[in-house]
Amino acid sequence: MTDQAQLSRIIRKWMDTFMHRSMRGWSHHVKATGMSMPQFSILMQLHYKGACGISEISDRFEVSNAAASQLAERLVQSGLIERTEDPDDRRAKLIKLSSKGKKLIESGIEQRYRWVDELVSNLNAEERTKVGAALILLTEAAAKLEQTQ
Repeated sequence: MTDQAQLSRIIRKWMDTFMHRSMRGWSHHVKATGMSMPQFSILMQLHYKGACGISEISDRFEVSNAAASQLAERLVQSGLIERTEDPDDRRAKLIKLSSKGKKLIESGIEQRYRWVDELVSNLNAEERTKVGAALILLTEAAAKLEQTQ
């Protein structure tokens, strides 16, 4: 039987392994695109949260509006994001992923998932069942915890 402290150590070790592999994969992908990590982070923000204004980018990444605007401008010039009119405020602009930007992010996500697929293929049927059940429990517990915060 695994006690709480032991389980916490096991999960932390898994998190360290997973995060190291995940971040290494993102880092290689970003370098291959020629973008900076802040630029790539903006694309990820737009992918997961949808269109937003420059002020949201500057708040999220704790940079000035001018710095966020410069980063966004380079992404616009690269064809990775587009500026659109804010339907709630015609004076303001929103930025969103272009189709080229979506493809770039999706290919990065695909590369990251490929590692998970390789990992799972190294497990036998019994191990896959155990890991699947454990991850369902962890995901549900995390969702409950997220709701209370």
